[in-house]
Amino acid sequence: MTKKNPQGEVWIFAEQQDGKLNDVALELCGKARALADVLGVKVGAVLPGYQVAGLAPALFAHGVDRVYLVDDPNLRRFTSAPYAFVMEKLIDKYAPQIVLYGATPLGRDFGPRVASAIRAGLTADCVELEIGDVVDAKTKEEYKNLLYQIRPAFGGNIVATIVNPERWPQMATVREGVFPKQEPDASRSGELVEEKIALDPSLLCVEVLERMVEEKTVDLKGARIVVSGGAGVGSKENFQLIRDLADALGGAVGASRAAVNCGYIGAEHLVGQTGVTVRPALYVAVGISGAIQHIAGMQDSAKIIAINSDPNAPIFSIARYGIVGDLNQIVPWFIKAVKERPTE
Repeated sequence: MTKKNPQGEVWIFAEQQDGKLNDVALELCGKARALADVLGVKVGAVLPGYQVAGLAPALFAHGVDRVYLVDDPNLRRFTSAPYAFVMEKLIDKYAPQIVLYGATPLGRDFGPRVASAIRAGLTADCVELEIGDVVDAKTKEEYKNLLYQIRPAFGGNIVATIVNPERWPQMATVREGVFPKQEPDASRSGELVEEKIALDPSLLCVEVLERMVEEKTVDLKGARIVVSGGAGVGSKENFQLIRDLADALGGAVGASRAAVNCGYIGAEHLVGQTGVTVRPALYVAVGISGAIQHIAGMQDSAKIIAINSDPNAPIFSIARYGIVGDLNQIVPWFIKAVKERPTE
C-alpha cells in the first residue's frame, strides 16, 4: 500500500496495443478529468510500451495533464509481470490517490496484479464514479473526498457503492463504453515525464511471439441505431426479424443476455452489464423484458422504442415509445413502414 496522499493525482492506465490507444483509455480521460476537477488535482496517464511517445498528444487533448512514459523494448508487447512492475514503481514514487483501468481482457489481468502487489483495493466493472464523503458507522470518523466506486452486485439486482478510506490508491476498472469519449481539444498540451525503470530478467519469462487479432464484425458502440432482440423473439430462426428491422433502419443488431444464452445470436452482439454499453440515437428493444443487467447497457440511449407482449414488462418504464403486442406482427409492419417512408 502506498502512502495516503489527498493531493495525489487521478491516474488512468493508457492501454495501448501495437501503438494504438484503446478507446477505453480515451473514455477514462474524460471521467478522470471530471474527478480531478472536483478534487483540485491534476490528471496523469501511465503509458508503458515501446516507441509510443507519439500517443501522448492524444491523451493531452482528451484532458490529461501529465503523461508518464516508460519506453522500453521489453514492453513492446503486453505481458503481465513487467507491466505490473512498472505501474507498482510509478505508484510508489508519485502516490496518486486514484488509478483507473479499462475493464478489458488486458485491464482485468493487469489491474488486480497491481492491486495485490501494493496491497490496495480494486473494484471491478464500475458503471459510475463520483467523489463524496463517508462517515464510518462505527467510529463516526468522517472521510472527505473519497472515490465512490459504483457497480452492480448480486447478479445486477442491486447497485453497490464501494469506498476505500484507508487502502490507497483507490483503484477501479471500468467497462468500455460506460463513459462517453469527450471531444478532443487539440489546443491542450501537457507534460511528458519520461521514466526509466529497470526490468529484472525474471519479469521477462514470457515472450509474445505473435499476436493474432480477429477483425471486429459488430460495432455496437459506434452505431447510431441499435435493434436488439431478447428471449421473447422465440427462436434463432425468428431472430431474422431483428436483423431485417436493423437492415431497414440502417442500424446494428444487438441482443440481451437471455437471447445469447438461448443460442439465438452470438455473444459479440450482447448489450448490457456483461456486454457492450451503447448510447445510440435510437434503441429498439424487441422481446426484451428489461432486466436491470440489460438496462444498464442501454438506458442512456437518446430514444428507446420497446416492443413486448407483456404490458407490465420493466422495459416500458424507460421507453420513450412502447408497443404492446405480438412482435411477429408488429416488426413486419415496422419494417414495411420504414421501407415505404418517403425519401428526400
